[in-house]
Amino acid sequence: MAAWRALGRSRVLPLSRALTGRGCRFAPERGAECRDAAPSRVSRFRPPRKSHHDWIGPPDKHSNLRPVHFYIPEDESAAEQKLRELRQETQEWNQQFWANQNVTFRKEKEEFIHSRLKAKGLGLRAESGQKATLNAEEMAEFYKEFLCKNFQKHMYYNRDWYRRNFAITFFMGRVALERVWNKLGLKQRTSR
Repeated sequence: MAAWRALGRSRVLPLSRALTGRGCRFAPERGAECRDAAPSRVSRFRPPRKSHHDWIGPPDKHSNLRPVHFYIPEDESAAEQKLRELRQETQEWNQQFWANQNVTFRKEKEEFIHSRLKAKGLGLRAESGQKATLNAEEMAEFYKEFLCKNFQKHMYYNRDWYRRNFAITFFMGRVALERVWNKLGLKQRTSR
């Protein structure tokens, strides 16, 4: 079984403090399926019942991104729910984009290699039985061509990525303020 680890109150990711709370429910993990790739296998991993953190999994084989089991506090407010749902949506969108992009990249790379080897009169395997390869300069041509061809797609992806992260950051601030406000409200009530 692949290793999962808890993402809780740590110095590495201080913003995660706004996401931890009380209770022990987790959002269902949705498989990140992409059109061109085989569906990602949904992990059967379930966090411990008493865990109060998001859990990060091993990299997905298509997107190379790590899936997250999101923690759902039992007393989750509307703002906290909106934040969690926005994070889940963003994770699924990101998983699908990179799974599609990586499948396309691998497919086009193989086609490029096959066409170049064929043009040289070589097969996929050398006489020794090893897989035939191209040199770094020839592969640099492919990488440049691939990046140029996908420039517009990456530009739109980056624009949407920044929009989504701005929205997530906004809701994280809103949730943090809501929690501070609730704590202050409780302290004022108990001091009276």
